[in-house]
Amino acid sequence: MQKNRNKKMGKRSYSKQIRLLIYAGIVICAAAAAFCAWKIGRFKAEKNSEPAAAVEQTQEVQAETVQETADTNEEQRDKRPADWVNPLPKPQIEEEFLTPNEYSRPQEKLEAVTEIFIHYTANPGTTALQNRSYFENLGSTGETSASAHYVIGYEGEIIQCLPLKEIGYAVKEHNYNSVSIECCYLDESGVFTEATRQSLIELTAWLLMEYDLGIFDVKRHFDAGGKPCPVYYVENPDEWEYLLADIDIYLENTLIGNKDFEYME
Repeated sequence: MQKNRNKKMGKRSYSKQIRLLIYAGIVICAAAAAFCAWKIGRFKAEKNSEPAAAVEQTQEVQAETVQETADTNEEQRDKRPADWVNPLPKPQIEEEFLTPNEYSRPQEKLEAVTEIFIHYTANPGTTALQNRSYFENLGSTGETSASAHYVIGYEGEIIQCLPLKEIGYAVKEHNYNSVSIECCYLDESGVFTEATRQSLIELTAWLLMEYDLGIFDVKRHFDAGGKPCPVYYVENPDEWEYLLADIDIYLENTLIGNKDFEYME
């Protein structure tokens, strides 16, 4: 009897040890799993923070670049004689300034101009005056914030909506360092008429001289955020290069008084 009892107690003791080992293994595995989950979570959090940090760093670099360009341009303008006059003829412009309001003419100071942005109105067949009226009416409707310094009609007319000393609501994050030009067009292709294109060339060249900028400071809205604007020049990047070349050709030939020149074909 005693032998059998000892045998049974030995088996129970052995079983208990096995159970303890199993429980210990479960606890260790659970702890290991929790640790791994914590490490993975931390790794993901760090990885997710990297793009945000990279974006923030890029924005800081861009801001510094814009400020450096603005400072350089200001220094160049300061060196101009007090009686300096833009040597390029100013295009015929009709001043129709918007009524001051928070949605299209906030009257905030345009600190420096380092970029010129080209847009299309996204309203085929509408005139320059109609698009100017749209900006004006935003002061009453408040449906969005939008405006541009100039609107060029498809007959080549240029309407100025904002003084050049004030910002417009045209390119997010670039409103305080840029001038914007909206262009009208006739159909869904977004292509500008010859009259619109010519006025755009002359106005942009005049602004380049006015702010001592270079041809690569002329940009599409698309170049600042990817919005397909102006759509024709986004879908036809070669035509955009031709437009920039023609602005340069006009500027250089007009400066030397050469009226007998040809644009890019």
